[in-house]
Amino acid sequence: MSTLRITMAQAIIRFLKNQYVERDGIEHQFFAGCFGIFGHGNVAGIGQALQQTPDFKYFQTRNEQAMVHTAAAFAKMKNRLSTFVCTTSIGPGATNMITGAAGATINRLPVLLLPGDIFAQRKVAPVLQQLEVPFSQDFSANDCFKPVSRYWDRINRPEQVISALPEAMRVLTSPADTGSVTLALPQDVQAEAFDYPEALFAKRVWTIPRPLPDQGLLERAATQIRASTSPIIVAGGGVIYSEASAALAELADQTGIPVGETQAGKGSLRYDSPLNLGAIGVTGTFGANIMAREADLVIGIGTRYSDFTTASKTAFQNPNVRFININIADFDAHKHSGLPLTGDARATLQALTKLLEGWSVSVEYRARSRQFNLDWDAEVERIYNLGHEPLPSQGEVIGTVNSFSDEKDVLLCAAGSAPGDLHKLWRTQDPKGYHLEYGYSCMGYEIAGGLGAKMASPDREIYVIVGDGSYLMMAQEIVTSIQEDIKLIIILIDNHGFGSIGALSRSIGSEGFGTRYLYRDEANDQIPDDSVPFSDAVESYLPLDLAKNAESLGATVLRASSIEDLKNALEAAKEQPCTTVIYVETDRYAGVPGYESWWDVPIAEVSEVESVRQAYADYSEAKKRERYYLK
Repeated sequence: MSTLRITMAQAIIRFLKNQYVERDGIEHQFFAGCFGIFGHGNVAGIGQALQQTPDFKYFQTRNEQAMVHTAAAFAKMKNRLSTFVCTTSIGPGATNMITGAAGATINRLPVLLLPGDIFAQRKVAPVLQQLEVPFSQDFSANDCFKPVSRYWDRINRPEQVISALPEAMRVLTSPADTGSVTLALPQDVQAEAFDYPEALFAKRVWTIPRPLPDQGLLERAATQIRASTSPIIVAGGGVIYSEASAALAELADQTGIPVGETQAGKGSLRYDSPLNLGAIGVTGTFGANIMAREADLVIGIGTRYSDFTTASKTAFQNPNVRFININIADFDAHKHSGLPLTGDARATLQALTKLLEGWSVSVEYRARSRQFNLDWDAEVERIYNLGHEPLPSQGEVIGTVNSFSDEKDVLLCAAGSAPGDLHKLWRTQDPKGYHLEYGYSCMGYEIAGGLGAKMASPDREIYVIVGDGSYLMMAQEIVTSIQEDIKLIIILIDNHGFGSIGALSRSIGSEGFGTRYLYRDEANDQIPDDSVPFSDAVESYLPLDLAKNAESLGATVLRASSIEDLKNALEAAKEQPCTTVIYVETDRYAGVPGYESWWDVPIAEVSEVESVRQAYADYSEAKKRERYYLK
């Protein structure tokens, strides 16, 4: 067997650049390159290997967490058929990636992490940035990645990558098991040479299959569907990743079963499809939540049934409700005691459609779904045109951006109050047109995620909606967008605080405690809460100018003080050649209502505050609707 004597780091990069995936006969290079910030733990290993491999593109970023978000967003836009590598030094560089790693794993998105690690030979320990513990010498900060990784390994000898790299690829390319994969690389071992078999570096194509569930289970599912009178489909992210939107539309049109969409599944059907009830759950529409409450059969497709989808197990109230779960992951297919159809979403929907030929819901049930769709569109139009003054509402800002954007453009957001409003209000016309990171609801994802989305789809305009809270946590990747000539249009919404948690705090009787950007009140040594009226708080606003901050990072900045200004700014931003930030203030208190739903946020059982006591009484009543699904 012919061999090649190279360092372990060189072997890793050489291996990664020759990995491909294939689905439906179409082949894709799996890794689009490597994001990295270099330190002593990787500069002489992976860093030198990247320098010597110019056909495996390296990208510089400003924050280690952000680069994982960028890689995850890229993988999401590519339906998990391509991703990036992320490399850091040992210590804070590595642990900065943990939040991003958790987000990728929770959202089932493939990202390969290559953090440097402590010296394997131990002679010079403890080294700079080494975390020591008294009970083991085989322990480092990188052990923190274990609970947030789908595969984790520490490579203590150069030849160990010969077995570790294929295992990493097995997990990364698995639709059921994918997520963050971490290979911790001791900094001395990265630079060690070994005679690697050249066969390790041959092109390898990993097939992404479309497995079908057991035929008997498919037939049982068809029987249960035919016996139902009020079924509903819950479309999750698996519909998008499987590219199953057309198959879902065919099944819905044939059977008349209405569809509610999760955050990850929004865009599974066009917003104006007669059977699209829109968002479902805590941030859902009235039609989706009413029909979910009454449904006798729930067909979950590619959803993990988070508490936002199930409204903390209060969404489905029919005493005879049953579940059929189509999911590539066996773990999710068995949730809620459902009939598990473990398989690919598109292939399974196509099989079910054939088994259901000639069957449909009643004419009245189909018509009811259609009416809910029309009624909801009218409600969206109302919110889009509130004419709220003196500051616009967030719903109006969303409506203006939505109305301006093209069908193939992408809306991207992650945390705060905007995701709930967007889930309800955004009129999605394309399966990839709505990009929300809501599995982890990670503040700071937005701008970094926008980079990944744009890199994956350079022909689409990317509209990043980010609140002031998220912006202050992670805005620095604007610099990367300028460096790499990756244009984003960022709508920076400023309501002078944490708007989402402020509203939640008020709903539980806590008056927005700790959620406003105001000077501390010297009289009571507290940061003012929402019991202080807006007019009295203006003079206490912190002297922040986020627009100037964005400008200092290299972005073109436009300010909008009204909806008309925003329309003009969007026109101007589209003509700009580089990243453009549109800064707009909104009214903190002009929120989008909730519709026929509830979310379990525990409230203090005893309190000296009357508003908290009342909130607890309401909470106790609402909690009685929570239930187990055991049929």
